[in-house]
Amino acid sequence: MKKIKVLVVDDSALVRQSLSSIIEQSDDMELLATAADPYFAVAKMKKHKPDVITLDIQMPKMDGLTFLKKIMAQHPVPVVIISSIAKKDSDIALEAYRLGASEVIEKPKITDKKSLEDWQIKFKESILTASKTRVSKIRSLAKLPYEKKEISKPALTQPNQISNKLILMGSSAGGTEVINTILSNLPISTAPIAIVQHMPEVFTKSYAERLNRNSGLIVKEAVSDELLSDGKAFIAPGNLHLTLKKKGTKVYTELDDGDKVNRHKPSVDALFDSACTINDKKIMAIILSGMGNDGSQAMMRLKKKGAITIAQSEDSCIIYGMPKEAYNSGAATFSLSINEIIQKIIEFSGK
Repeated sequence: MKKIKVLVVDDSALVRQSLSSIIEQSDDMELLATAADPYFAVAKMKKHKPDVITLDIQMPKMDGLTFLKKIMAQHPVPVVIISSIAKKDSDIALEAYRLGASEVIEKPKITDKKSLEDWQIKFKESILTASKTRVSKIRSLAKLPYEKKEISKPALTQPNQISNKLILMGSSAGGTEVINTILSNLPISTAPIAIVQHMPEVFTKSYAERLNRNSGLIVKEAVSDELLSDGKAFIAPGNLHLTLKKKGTKVYTELDDGDKVNRHKPSVDALFDSACTINDKKIMAIILSGMGNDGSQAMMRLKKKGAITIAQSEDSCIIYGMPKEAYNSGAATFSLSINEIIQKIIEFSGK
């Protein structure tokens, strides 16, 4: 098996040494080189092209976000942001996702052996995920409409109008901007949407606020006991499962602090499974870009109950993992581009 060639870019010698050690001890990765700043990194890249770059944000001469933008514009390479500032300023992390970062993780705060082992697993998974990124799709995604600033949200003709439909979305790496594009192109009459995006808990609130600014829908990070009604979209908080519960004819959000499902929390499977108990609503379930198979099993159960099931198409995916599993397993009936998904949602909401 070909090893993933990694270039480590960080101004801290200790961090470079630590990451190099993890990479060199891995069977799946190979340390291509290290660099103390982006200018040294460019010199290394001229000699050997890496499969993945790990990149700090705060560095001398050129900050990580500026370098990330240049990489994606000139010589696209999958990038994993590893930074202590990401947790303190989630807007910076979201900007990194927008510019094309495959993953954003914080630098480790090692308090014991287990936390070190957990971080090493997370780091290796991030590198593996990034290596599957189709960077050419990042450029094509950037051409789709998004970033609609401060859209005025018209009042619903019937506030909290209860819909007989539900839309469910699940997404992981490569999906943050896809969700942004989809929501920014939906009308206020859209059926209620519940979304699981695999993302650390410190980012999801800011992510929901950004989606809300860019969309004509009302988008927010979910809390328990929120009514699902037309024109609203709820984002699962990081490190909590978003599930749905029925009270009479109405459907409400419910947060669950239980164990990980399918290695994730929040989990797409957990959301989809909770919808399997709702029998009097028309349901559309959608799986977007991401690694792994989260969502596929529960999507199959929804399909058997009559739900419309959709996987993002390979041609439009940054990482064709979760959608591939959903479509190839037969759980997803349709394989659609981003624009086709938008149209399908509009048609579904209008019927």
